Amino acid sequence: MGDESGTRGGLPGGVGLWGGFLDRLPVAEAVAAVRDVEHAGIGTVWLQEYSGVDPFVRAALYLQATDRLTVALGVATIHARDPEAMVAAASTLHEAFPGRFGLGLGASHRHLAEARGGAYARPLSAMREYLAAMDAAAGRRTLPPRFLGALGPRMIELAGSATDGLHTYFAPVAHTAAAREAVGDGAWIAPSQMVSIGEPEAVRHYLQLCLGMPNYRQNLHRFGFSEEDLDTTGDRLVDALAVSDDPSALRTRLDEQRAAGADHVALQLVPPPPSATVLERVAAGLVP
Repeated sequence: MGDESGTRGGLPGGVGLWGGFLDRLPVAEAVAAVRDVEHAGIGTVWLQEYSGVDPFVRAALYLQATDRLTVALGVATIHARDPEAMVAAASTLHEAFPGRFGLGLGASHRHLAEARGGAYARPLSAMREYLAAMDAAAGRRTLPPRFLGALGPRMIELAGSATDGLHTYFAPVAHTAAAREAVGDGAWIAPSQMVSIGEPEAVRHYLQLCLGMPNYRQNLHRFGFSEEDLDTTGDRLVDALAVSDDPSALRTRLDEQRAAGADHVALQLVPPPPSATVLERVAAGLVP
């Protein structure tokens, strides 16, 4: 499961691995796991910012421990650091590991932003202003490729006009197609794709947890899902968001994402399994 790097804006193509499982490991074990992931042929690991570990520090450790791996932040919240701090961390990683780090930025969710003391009244304006402040703060420092965590039409438009592209989460393939139509050929698009490895009810339970986020619900409404679909986590919704780990089904879904305009697909095993299970799947060839 490799990547073809640099398809657009210096960001990777191919298929990557959702790396939330790494956050649950002690640092030494996580570093060893990342080496195993690279050895298995995976080109990109995606790190998030929600589990109490610093994604920039972890990215530095993983990049230092590997030779070819790309680390993409999907995404760092703009409420966690001011633009100068974001520029300092990102430009340092880009200088140390050129071509191997991608900076995803997101406005997060209201309750998470407010828990950090951030304001969420105008997320689109806040992101636009934040990007401009980063550009002003950069000076002679070189920033890595940037992309936005974008779901709604206006954030997608901003991603296409002000950054190298966008990353999406908890969205159907139709969203990938709509995003590609909105941004044209020049922007990089990297949707996440859930891969079901548990019992159906366990998968539904995980989706229900995500549906507690208003941003995700609103986005799914745009693509024809009703309140009943969301409240009951109906089969149509499950099938749109998560694909079986059957090799044929997974290959078909990846082909659908690419046909819709995806440059890169980040695979997330759901419900989130123990780290050992992820590594076993990776070693066996997650995508045959």
